[in-house]
Amino acid sequence: MGRSRAVLAGLKIPRWARRFDLARSLEWASRLGYAARGVVYLGLGAIVLLAAADVLPKARGAKAMLAAWADWSLGLVIVALVAVGLLGFAAWRALQAVFDADRHGTSLKGIAIRIGQAISGLIYGGLGLWALELLDEVEDVGEADEEQAAHGAAATILALPYGDLLLMLAGATLVGVGVGNVIQGLKQDFAKRLSCDDKVCRWVVPMAKIGYAARGLATVPAGVFLIEAGLDARSSDARSWGGALQAVEAQPFGSGVLALLAMGLVAFGLFGFVEAAFRHIRPAEALP
Repeated sequence: MGRSRAVLAGLKIPRWARRFDLARSLEWASRLGYAARGVVYLGLGAIVLLAAADVLPKARGAKAMLAAWADWSLGLVIVALVAVGLLGFAAWRALQAVFDADRHGTSLKGIAIRIGQAISGLIYGGLGLWALELLDEVEDVGEADEEQAAHGAAATILALPYGDLLLMLAGATLVGVGVGNVIQGLKQDFAKRLSCDDKVCRWVVPMAKIGYAARGLATVPAGVFLIEAGLDARSSDARSWGGALQAVEAQPFGSGVLALLAMGLVAFGLFGFVEAAFRHIRPAEALP
């Protein structure tokens, strides 16, 4: 260690750079990321709840929600913070998936968890980059645009060789992710992830279980519509996340189901802030 510092000093690197602690910076970026994910799901839960109560005409996904926030000046600050946080969260997911920061190991279950973490990192990293682009363009993305994007993506996949099978596989994967979240909510020992005391954990753990289960159930409908689009080879059957939930509301007792899902999404968002404050995050143990 002393030799490394001597080498750094000999290279005339600025003092602030020599004192830069990568692991500590990644930890704080990760905590900001959990908080940013919490903000996203709090917003989604609120929008879905308002849609269930017919205050808003339709449920919306994360991109449409961020675009709506960008329409007002304070919202731009929130979008910027969310974008940076999500990119930090994606970096933490990379450490979890590639370097096994959470020590899941190389068992079949451990590999499956790490693959899920990698997919999560790609999704949130992509959303973070999109939010940064939004700050430049400040364009309005409405519900119709979400549905058109879903139809366009499905049409692109259907145009590929065996596109119908690929679309069904994508839908089945989405359903699997949703079911996996529900199982995680039911079985995961969330307390072992956190450094909170027993009193705090007693009310935090049920929140996490409800939140994960709700997020999983809210994901399944979009996957089902993708499978249907593949079976019928019809891109118009595909739905965005918000559009799929809107179809749920159209079913008998759909508004009540949607309201319950919305409250679960709010619980997941609140748990994001709990993880930002109390989660065990040790990038130093995972850095190569």
